[in-house]
Amino acid sequence: MDIKEIKAKIAKAVDDARSVKPLAPSITNTVTVNLVANAQLAVGGSAAMVYLPDEGECVAEIGGAVYLNMGTLFPIYEETIPRTAKKLASLKKNWVLDPVGLGIGSLRTKLVLAMKDFPPTIVRGNASEIIALAKLWNVADFSSSKGPVGVDSVDSVKSAEKAACALAKFIHGAVAVSGKEDLVTDGKTIIYSAGGSAYMEQITGAGCSLGGVCAVYAAVTDPFTAALTATQIYNFAGKNAEKKCTGSGSFQVCFLDELNKASAQDVAENPFTAVEA
Repeated sequence: MDIKEIKAKIAKAVDDARSVKPLAPSITNTVTVNLVANAQLAVGGSAAMVYLPDEGECVAEIGGAVYLNMGTLFPIYEETIPRTAKKLASLKKNWVLDPVGLGIGSLRTKLVLAMKDFPPTIVRGNASEIIALAKLWNVADFSSSKGPVGVDSVDSVKSAEKAACALAKFIHGAVAVSGKEDLVTDGKTIIYSAGGSAYMEQITGAGCSLGGVCAVYAAVTDPFTAALTATQIYNFAGKNAEKKCTGSGSFQVCFLDELNKASAQDVAENPFTAVEA
């Protein structure tokens, strides 16, 4: 795949999402649910947040793609998450996994481990989460990583390259790794996308909402293009929002505005580099 083709697919995904307005339901954490929904709406999608097992199965049926975020778990999720993942797998629907805080507590580990049998088509996380997931699913060995510290990464994006490629090949989809320079791969091509803002680390939900936006694009295009388009529009919007805001509070408002205003060409032309894995 050459750069021109990649850019064309990104631009089409941006336009298609705004034209189709796909429903991209989420089972996401209570800390970031508002930003996830607003970001999905800003890029042209439709949002629906659910928590109950039968609702998870229902949105798997009616949604274009679904986002499962492992942030703030409740006991009911021990039933909701597996039932939703199994339903999505049976329907062969695209869905996004964000393994937030992998390694915290036994329930989180148990649920994410079980997903190996019903894998997502996109995984999005920070470098430490991606490395931890690759280790948990035994698709690669990364003994040097200490794993996530709460929800924060202690590993560089570059150090997660091998894990991301291994995961992408295993799920036959795409992996997006968030950091100072974001990585997106399908296991064959590795993209490094530039831009963003340091303010993204000073608001709650930048990463979680990115997962939700991945689901919006996954409803209208293939997993690799979806993950890359979401990453590109985030980096473009973050870079521009920083120029207009006065601090972290106003950054969030400006960021949503920039997501909403970004053209297909803006997103496709945001700087990135591509190399073979």
